[in-house]
Amino acid sequence: MNLNFNDFQKQDIKFDVNKLQNAYKELLTIKGFSGIDGVSNFGAISLTQIPGDPDSIKGNKARGVFWTKPDSSGKEAMRDEMIDESAYSEFIEDYKHTYFKEVFDVLSSKYKLGRVRILLKEPRSTLSWHRDPEPRLHIPIITNPGSIMVIDNVAKHMPADGSVWITNNTKYHNAFNGGEENRIHLVACVLDYKFN
Repeated sequence: MNLNFNDFQKQDIKFDVNKLQNAYKELLTIKGFSGIDGVSNFGAISLTQIPGDPDSIKGNKARGVFWTKPDSSGKEAMRDEMIDESAYSEFIEDYKHTYFKEVFDVLSSKYKLGRVRILLKEPRSTLSWHRDPEPRLHIPIITNPGSIMVIDNVAKHMPADGSVWITNNTKYHNAFNGGEENRIHLVACVLDYKFN
């Protein structure tokens, strides 16, 4: 059987992974997540918000709607609430001096973005099997060979080398971190990208 990796599309753009890792460390300091266990206090740090609305990045608004098949019946269920991704256009003031602002500006010039977040997957953990309303852009910042994303039944590791990927999150997928350190990705909702 030939595996088809069309749902993982590497983009013709690259960032400096060392600058990304340093910007991530800056973020932790700004947010007060320093200390040995500080990182595990969050799952997502939002880099964008609805203009003038800091509440737009709190609680389930940071998650947004997704669909899942929670039990053996295979019946699909909706979780959380719909979000107007296109409203998340304001880069958060506290992070404007970091490299993430430069990354955001470049990405915004090429794609119509929704929420832009730094997402953490803790060691030996997994997401649920679910699908999202739109594709996602991934820039791995810290990862390990045991960090894998699965779309349908195709598994792929995306290395932290500054590359940008767009993944077809409209299909059922998950991500797991089988390593022993945190997996950190910059993840953005992409509103104008079509998978063939």
